[in-house]
Amino acid sequence: MIDLGTTRIKGVMGRRNDSGVISVIASGSIDSGNSIRRGVIYNIEQAGAKVHKLVRMLENSSDRKIGRVYVSLSGQSLHTMEFNEMRRLPAGMVTEEVVTQLRSVAEKYQPDMKRNYQVADVEYYIDDKPERSPVGVTGSQIEAGFELIVGRPNLMNNIEKSISTKTELEIAGYVVGPTATAAIALTDEEKELGCAFLDFGAGTTTLSVYKEGILRRMVVIPFGGRSITKDICALNFTENDAEQLKIKFGKAIETHEGPIFSSPFSSKPDVDLAELNKVIVMRLDELIANIREQISLSGYEGQLGAGAIITGGASLLKNLDLYLGQKLKMAVRKATARKAMVNNAPELTGDPSFTLALGMLLTAADDCERDEVDMTEAASDEEESSSSVWPWRSKSEKEKKVKKEKVKKEKAEKTEGGFFTKMEDMFGNIFSEDDE
Repeated sequence: MIDLGTTRIKGVMGRRNDSGVISVIASGSIDSGNSIRRGVIYNIEQAGAKVHKLVRMLENSSDRKIGRVYVSLSGQSLHTMEFNEMRRLPAGMVTEEVVTQLRSVAEKYQPDMKRNYQVADVEYYIDDKPERSPVGVTGSQIEAGFELIVGRPNLMNNIEKSISTKTELEIAGYVVGPTATAAIALTDEEKELGCAFLDFGAGTTTLSVYKEGILRRMVVIPFGGRSITKDICALNFTENDAEQLKIKFGKAIETHEGPIFSSPFSSKPDVDLAELNKVIVMRLDELIANIREQISLSGYEGQLGAGAIITGGASLLKNLDLYLGQKLKMAVRKATARKAMVNNAPELTGDPSFTLALGMLLTAADDCERDEVDMTEAASDEEESSSSVWPWRSKSEKEKKVKKEKVKKEKAEKTEGGFFTKMEDMFGNIFSEDDE
């Protein structure tokens, strides 16, 4: 799983058992430099090199080979939109086929100037009455209200260019970040009571409003932890020093500490803590005003019984939960990946910056490990051609294929003087060449 974060790219390798519980095999992160801006790849070459290095780190620490990766999909253009579809019920009852047809229509729907990336949730009405489990219910018509996650149509282009063409990896699939994070951080009770789920990243802050178990609104606000860091730079600090000051001394709510603190950096000016926190709070107030407005637009203001739940790397700012509680006038809980969903790696389940990467493991369906098969010298040419076509075969399948092809080759050499075998090798090598 590769989480393309604005400041750090994170990777997690793991497996999921039949009960849906995750076991982490390896994890790591690497500074993204300037390759990603607000969750979207900006520098293709640099991002590809970073991902390649991170994958090698995971392979070395796990002694496994990675052939494919799932990649997070994010960006400030992502948001929810409603889509409704209706069906008459000539049989007088909702069948599984009707429900499947409704979802298929929603998945295929493409809005103007946007792309449909995921069907996030659905709410059914039978003869205008809400019904959570419609199959088998009698009625004359059914209506499905879908919440789609849509965004700019080219969000995946730079990801494909940087990963598929700049590394040897295949993209197994894309995971919409906000829904993956919510899946592993929120409880069913919180979604049912209603909550404002806030994922504070470096480049963006994502708000997801849940009520009655359904995602009602999701929007990405283009302010994050890096916005605060850049504001601190105005106090005559480099970006690196400003980030360290924010982490070590920054607070959303000021305390009664002395106004001046000796700089922890050699040959740097002393830190005015009151001024530092004033800068932080000014940016927070702007962000919170946006959050409050989006909650109001959702139509569920005052109905969120579970309050606000916060996660993400930027949520580590001291006293952020207290300040949000005061401003939003609701209870605030800090969240990470639920420990019941991950049976090891407590250092990751306790780190809010890894919530998305762990959540992505819940949605993965395909095996991403690459098998390394020791080939004999006689069969290496034949396997080179076949493995380029079938790279995900199991070891036994590959060995059978090599043995079969070797027998066929020897037979052909006896009867045809090796002519067809030579032609097969020549064309096999042509088609196994990497083609960008």
